[in-house]
Amino acid sequence: MAATMQLLHTVAPHTTAASRCDVSRATRVQTANNGSGLKTRVTLRGSREATALGRVWGRTGRSTRRAATTMATTGPATGPTEDFSDAGIFVSSTANSNPSFDENELARRKDDAFERVRVLSDALPNIQKFRGRTVVVKYGGAAMKDEKLKELVVNDVVLLWCLGLRPVLVHGGGPEINKWLGKLDIPSKFSPSGLRVTDLDTMDVVEMVLVGRVNKSLVSLIQQAGGSAVGLCGKDANLISARIRNFKELGFVGDVTGVDISIIEDLTKAGVIPVVASVAPDADGNALNINADTVAGEIAAGLGAEKLILMTDVPGVMLDKNDVNTIISRASIKEVRELKEAGVIQGGMIPKVNCCVASIAQGVKAAHIIDGRMPHSLLVEIMSPEGSGTMISG
Repeated sequence: MAATMQLLHTVAPHTTAASRCDVSRATRVQTANNGSGLKTRVTLRGSREATALGRVWGRTGRSTRRAATTMATTGPATGPTEDFSDAGIFVSSTANSNPSFDENELARRKDDAFERVRVLSDALPNIQKFRGRTVVVKYGGAAMKDEKLKELVVNDVVLLWCLGLRPVLVHGGGPEINKWLGKLDIPSKFSPSGLRVTDLDTMDVVEMVLVGRVNKSLVSLIQQAGGSAVGLCGKDANLISARIRNFKELGFVGDVTGVDISIIEDLTKAGVIPVVASVAPDADGNALNINADTVAGEIAAGLGAEKLILMTDVPGVMLDKNDVNTIISRASIKEVRELKEAGVIQGGMIPKVNCCVASIAQGVKAAHIIDGRMPHSLLVEIMSPEGSGTMISG
């Protein structure tokens, strides 16, 4: 019986650091002949970034194979499809008695492979442009409540890290705070402006949940995806200084008075992803509840970041808030002010836009408002010309 040969190639993005995605150290693994054909596979043994890239690329749906992985199946293939996903490889053995499967399935897989490579090729200009640049991402909203979306966001952050960007993740955690307040029979109270009224008992829960639970959960997820992360809050290394806004009305709610981004710079230069909880101390050491958008904006400004990205529960700034087709892809600070005066930007979008404008005024190159509910919106916004939300620039 004539031998059947399939050769599938998957190319993952080339990263910038010399140690990243090192494909020179490859190990060839050969399985025993079980009567249905001799199967061989090549797996990678490289740096931690190469391992991360293999994991993330599979989880984001772009490939279940690692960078520059080659698979070959030889001999009279009569067995079923086998999944070596633990090695980042998908091996298919097909029966010669079913030529239509051979032709159609192989053609489809080739088309998929070429499409993945085309996407990578199209992203190359942005990969080169943002290599080594800092991107501050504020994470929250529905993307934090949905476990599947949470996994996708974390994988996207790790993928950016693999591509040579320097992501910084800032988070809140309102839904998780509400859940634990309910468990402890502490009522949730909000001001007319929508801010959480934070008495001492509530502040204890806020700090416990944000710094202890949510922060460490995100660090763990990043590291499970193959990244390297360190969890922080404003108290660590004097990262954030704050003061109480209005104790009588809001309790322990604060405003940022200063940032010392030394620890963030040290971590990003060392190839680590900082994960920052939006809790900071005042001059007396009291823990304060800080708006996560504000924390992200101030950190981005302190770092002179390339981008500040706010993940929200809306597609972006829209001319008609009920019509996604009216989304404004790009706007200048001047145009944003005009939209506010015209009443187009209103309600909860105002503080987000103000945060973006303030960060740009302090040196951030561009600020983005994107829909965290849309899978991979973070990658689309950074790596595609069209973007996924609204980009505000000077």
